[in-house]
Amino acid sequence: MKKILLALVCVLGLAGCMSTGDGSAKVTRLDADTQTDLSGYWNDTDVRIVTDSLVSECVNSPAVTAFNQVKKRTPIVIVGSFRNQSDEHIDTSILAKKFESSLINSGKVDFVASASERGEVRDERNDQQVNSSEETAKSLRNETGADFMLIGSVKTIIDSSGKQTTRTYYVNAELIDIETNRKLWVGDNSSIKKLIKQSNYRP
Repeated sequence: MKKILLALVCVLGLAGCMSTGDGSAKVTRLDADTQTDLSGYWNDTDVRIVTDSLVSECVNSPAVTAFNQVKKRTPIVIVGSFRNQSDEHIDTSILAKKFESSLINSGKVDFVASASERGEVRDERNDQQVNSSEETAKSLRNETGADFMLIGSVKTIIDSSGKQTTRTYYVNAELIDIETNRKLWVGDNSSIKKLIKQSNYRP
């Protein structure tokens, strides 16, 4: 009986240590625009720097300016794929969405839904043909076709020596005429270069 009680006391003591130890997390909320570089890998600051730079180049390119002058309207753009060709995991859908929002907010281009988004909208439109009133059902075959497609990629170059590493990110974006396949604008941003110094810390 004494052994059982002693074992129970030990278990409760360990549980108390685990719940009140110093390993609890401390969370500090930051402003979304605060630059934070903890690991040296791709992060939200890099997305912001790249899109701000390339979007400005794109909307002020000769191709977009010429389209506005000839067609007397803003070009309609669709976002294609942004490929991750780097050495790390990068969710390029975040980069693509940031490009989309920045381009729309520039007021110099219009956007249509992506391929995956169109599928969902088409399902809803087809459903309306059966279940909605004639006055409110949206017409079929009345979509707006895009003039240009924006595609791109992310690549990295790594250089290491001892405890120091440099990571350079190359983000490429291309604006392509959907009817002719002509590349109307190519943007290349390589301003993301990081020097990472390893300490002697061992967790």
